[in-house]
Amino acid sequence: MWIAWIELDLLLGDVHTLKEKRSVVRPIVAEVRRRFDVSVAEVGEHDLYRRARIGAGIVSGDRAHALEVLDGVERLVAGRPEVDLLSARRRDMHSED
Repeated sequence: MWIAWIELDLLLGDVHTLKEKRSVVRPIVAEVRRRFDVSVAEVGEHDLYRRARIGAGIVSGDRAHALEVLDGVERLVAGRPEVDLLSARRRDMHSED
């Protein structure tokens, strides 16, 4: 069994309040969940209105499939015009590691 996850550090565009931040982050999280069927959540920078950290994780029997899904998640988020992807950190491990 392979476990893989990605953590995306985002800079939000024209956002001035935490309420506006939620209106940008929630649709991204929902779209990632819907399109890739992964566990996904806002995992950091909760008190900063122009920054967000989103994490997504997958469990798969095939490492290549898990990494392919994470590539798709990164491309989807990076392609959103309302955010700038500052960094993407990922890790994968086998259940026997």
